[in-house]
Amino acid sequence: MFPFMVPIFLVFVVIMSETQTSELTSPGCHLHPFNVTIRSDRKGTCRGTQVIHACVGYCESSAFPSKYSVLVASGFKRNITSVSQCCTISKIQKVKVRLLCTGSRWEEIEIGTAKSCQCDMCRLSRY
Repeated sequence: MFPFMVPIFLVFVVIMSETQTSELTSPGCHLHPFNVTIRSDRKGTCRGTQVIHACVGYCESSAFPSKYSVLVASGFKRNITSVSQCCTISKIQKVKVRLLCTGSRWEEIEIGTAKSCQCDMCRLSRY
């Protein structure tokens, strides 16, 4: 869904640690930083670290009895209607990551990180 520019070698991303728990307990949908290690391959021929952001938290959802028209249209099988929203990325920004490779040479790649978050309709294709 979001294009990432990556050199020819395969990139592995490993989440190193979670940061402050106070952000996780605050209500709503918000940015959360993660330290990641990026490796070019399983051997770690080229590697680097970067802080990136993800959207975490919750959004309001509700359920209520279906309208009569919905009941009729569903053959009286859909007696509850639900409205759900998910915490999703609303804007992405590209960040450059320098990878130190064996032989003291450097490679640079671009990866995407969340710039802002919002509550939006839940879509399976996003997850």
